[in-house]
Amino acid sequence: MEKKPLIKIAVIGPESTGKSTLCELLAQHYNTQWCPEFAREFLLTHGTDYTYDDLLYIAKGQLAMEDEYTHSLVGSSESGVNSSVQDSELGTPNSKLLFIDTEMYVMKVWCEFVFGKCHRWVLDQIIERKYDLYLLCNTDLPWVKDELREYPDLKTRDQLYHIYKDIMINQSTPWVDISGYYDERLQKAIKAVDQLMAG
Repeated sequence: MEKKPLIKIAVIGPESTGKSTLCELLAQHYNTQWCPEFAREFLLTHGTDYTYDDLLYIAKGQLAMEDEYTHSLVGSSESGVNSSVQDSELGTPNSKLLFIDTEMYVMKVWCEFVFGKCHRWVLDQIIERKYDLYLLCNTDLPWVKDELREYPDLKTRDQLYHIYKDIMINQSTPWVDISGYYDERLQKAIKAVDQLMAG
């Protein structure tokens, strides 16, 4: 029996829109794993005075982490990657699904919004990497203060949201706008994922 390919669902959007929370809840619901945001640990370690080149390092770290979770779920032993995602954490996972908090569109927006340019490597990865569904988190959640967050004003977050929305409209992968409070967001996301899997 042929093994079904891994379905990869990317959760994107401006800061403080519940991306990590949504990923975690979806992973719990579908009994699978979610790939966290690499940038968070980097900024906690190195501080928020980051450079343009730091964003390239973060982008590469994000995709390395995504690959690690991918290999863990598909049970690959051929890559030679020493996975930090232990089997004991997985239990009996739904190995068909991986939820990803942040991908290269996020890095593109981050680079261009802050520095007015984007690394060619990031743009190349956008072309090469394929996902099955995007969940775009809207800005209608209250902003939560966090030492790493840069844009508490709704105007800037709305501006960023519309940048993401324009990207989604102009690419071919299915996407769903995720709005409302936490439970409503989760139900919208579950409906979208169920429809994807049924198709």
